[in-house]
Amino acid sequence: MIVGELKNSIDSLWLRFHTGGVSNPLQVIEQITYLLFVKRLDDLQIAKEKKAHILGKPIESPIFDNTEEQQALRWSKFKNLEAEAMFDLVRTKVFDFIKKLGGKDTAFAKYMKNAYLAIPTPVVLEQVVSMISAIPMENMDTKGDVYEYMLSKLATSGDNGQFRTPRHITKMMAELMKPTPEDTICDPACGSAGFLVSASEYMHQHHKESFYNKKFVEFYTSGMFHGCEFDDTMIRIAAMNLMLHGVESPDLYDKSSLDEEYTIADKYSLVLANPPFKGSLDTPTIAKSLSNVIKTKKTELLFLALILRILKIGGRCASIVPDGVLFGSDKAAKTIRQKIVDEQKLEAVISMPSGVFKPYAGVSTAILIFTKTESGGTDNVWYYDMRADGFTLNDKRTPTPESDDIPDILARFADLEAETTRTRLDQSFLVPVQEIRVQDYDLSINKYKEVIYEQKEYDAPSIILNRLADIDKEIAKVTTELEALIAGK
Repeated sequence: MIVGELKNSIDSLWLRFHTGGVSNPLQVIEQITYLLFVKRLDDLQIAKEKKAHILGKPIESPIFDNTEEQQALRWSKFKNLEAEAMFDLVRTKVFDFIKKLGGKDTAFAKYMKNAYLAIPTPVVLEQVVSMISAIPMENMDTKGDVYEYMLSKLATSGDNGQFRTPRHITKMMAELMKPTPEDTICDPACGSAGFLVSASEYMHQHHKESFYNKKFVEFYTSGMFHGCEFDDTMIRIAAMNLMLHGVESPDLYDKSSLDEEYTIADKYSLVLANPPFKGSLDTPTIAKSLSNVIKTKKTELLFLALILRILKIGGRCASIVPDGVLFGSDKAAKTIRQKIVDEQKLEAVISMPSGVFKPYAGVSTAILIFTKTESGGTDNVWYYDMRADGFTLNDKRTPTPESDDIPDILARFADLEAETTRTRLDQSFLVPVQEIRVQDYDLSINKYKEVIYEQKEYDAPSIILNRLADIDKEIAKVTTELEALIAGK
């Protein structure tokens, strides 16, 4: 968590962009990302140089060669230049260099191909470089926290229902699914890679011993995490977010995962996702492998079909869906629900309040948790009615730690055996699959939750009318007295 002087430093950096003419929050993050890429190249080169010095060997796969021209492009060199000289060098030669890094053993070039400097003046660039240099980011946890804090400043939603999933929700979902060192994890609509980052943090917190294994570390840095994102800016942000959390070479696909070119199937053992809501695609752009499964243009339904395709048998999924997916009466919505209930193993439906995604959107959502089996297995579906997530449910989203259902959700989901004693009046309960089938595969919590309505007795209409008549008489009396006082004047 970013607090104190470090938080003030980042706020000052953000303000400097704004006063310097870069006011779009997404563009600010993008420009910071470019500069962090440049700084990270120099940090990696320094690490390689130190290793080579200790071993007494040549530098292995150097990023910068020993020529004066390339050495001048290093962050540690140009950060001390005068404003005009720095601006000319960074805008042209530095950015040209990072866009031509193809063939190296890093993922930088892949995500920097369209990079450009939007910082308008030499003075602003000089001050921004100085401020970034002053932020202590040697520790991996600090790097990740710094970038996450910057991402939290994105307060505008994107197109096609895109918006950033709050970090405490991505963390909760990772903790619900408990990633293991053997998992291959994917988010098919990854945005800024919040879910993948939360999964990586879970690995560090719960599987520390695995990081002493060289083979696992190689898998963690380049084979465990996969994402898709069609927005060029967001995929660069996602790449930097993961790299700052220790995932040096994330596998990020820079096109829509719903199109024909994305041919992945039966590959991933865990999917964590919050796919775009309320989007609609043109039929010709939808992959036939999806349209053959479900006839719809709605992205929230197509992504569920995609998740079923990309999961391997035994793979698990936790995905956020809008409430309409749970009870929609159209054929496509019912078809996908029936497939999940009858052909896979649906384990849980966690209903979330509508304010969870404010200020981005006020839509009511739920988390679907299921396992791909292709042979059924759904028996009792666990429901939880989340009423609070530790923040107010208005646009301000002020922290309210005393009102937070997340710890209770995690505790109850970890011990579903104990849930068998709960009734439909409780905040969580189990529903037999036979009942869901009887209800025509309606998965909304309101279909099954019982509510006790307090009976209230009212007076008879005649008594109420007499009471109103007495009030009218009192009003008339006061009116007469006022008229007399006025006339007396």
